[in-house]
Amino acid sequence: MIRCEGLTKYYGNHQAIADVDIHVGEGEIVGFLGPNAAGKTTTMRILTSFIPPSAGTATVAGHDVVTDSLESRRAIGYLPETSSLYRDMRVTQFLRFCAGLRGMGRQETRERMDYVLDTCGLSHRADSIIGTLSLGYRQRVGLAQALLHEPPVLILDEPTVGLDPNQIIEVRNLIKSLAKKHTVMLSTHILPEAQMTCERVIIINHGRIIAEDTPEALTAQIREAETISITLASPGDSVERQLTDMSEVVAVRPRGNGVYHIDTAIGADVRAEIAEFVVGRGWGLLELRPLEMTLEDVFQQLTTEEPAAVSAASGQEKGAE
Repeated sequence: MIRCEGLTKYYGNHQAIADVDIHVGEGEIVGFLGPNAAGKTTTMRILTSFIPPSAGTATVAGHDVVTDSLESRRAIGYLPETSSLYRDMRVTQFLRFCAGLRGMGRQETRERMDYVLDTCGLSHRADSIIGTLSLGYRQRVGLAQALLHEPPVLILDEPTVGLDPNQIIEVRNLIKSLAKKHTVMLSTHILPEAQMTCERVIIINHGRIIAEDTPEALTAQIREAETISITLASPGDSVERQLTDMSEVVAVRPRGNGVYHIDTAIGADVRAEIAEFVVGRGWGLLELRPLEMTLEDVFQQLTTEEPAAVSAASGQEKGAE
């Protein structure tokens, strides 16, 4: 549904993105992640036909975003980071206005308004003035206008920005439900949200795609050791040395207040041995738990490496495929 090949964009002499390849299939929820100024916004502006690429091609639902931009835009529902809502309009007035801009007929507008108001949880606020709504409800109105014309593709830029935890959960569940009928590409800085919402993530840095896979596969690629956290009531002076001497233990990192992080060989499960070892020495085992590598850990490691090193790692992964 979304395909970019060799997408490149220059602003004067500055190269914002370079040779970006993106393929998003029908019904997928894909997260588009990257630090500030990495090229996310430029890529999304090209996909939504706000700006043309300097080189390369991009298609949405089979329509080229440059040569067939009208059809490609019809195929997209777009929610910008800051929704442009008319705050003095009522919700229904705003949606009718958007339907008119889309060239929708009266019957289609009525049917689709009922659907999006229900889907986005706005039915009971349909007659409310937008300016009186909370940020969470205004975000729902923005999502409702993106869904109004039943586009096959949704591009969402920071859909949960500024929302409280309960609102974030509601929007997350809504986005997941939309994947049954829509292809969703979302940009977010909230990495735990991407991990819980997206089936696949694409990470861009310095204008280039540096990683692309499921969150689980990316953590498996980056992880160099299994990590176990233990908390001890009465650690002795030689805890670090004695734990390091255990079989399969690679490193021990004191974290303070009796907490130690123990790195073990990939695939090794030595929790039982560590528990027996600690208890046998009377250190008082208060807690033992595995530490999972998160998407946030992967993102931080990939985007803080030198560009050349990242490119080399990416090339090795592609060569292994």
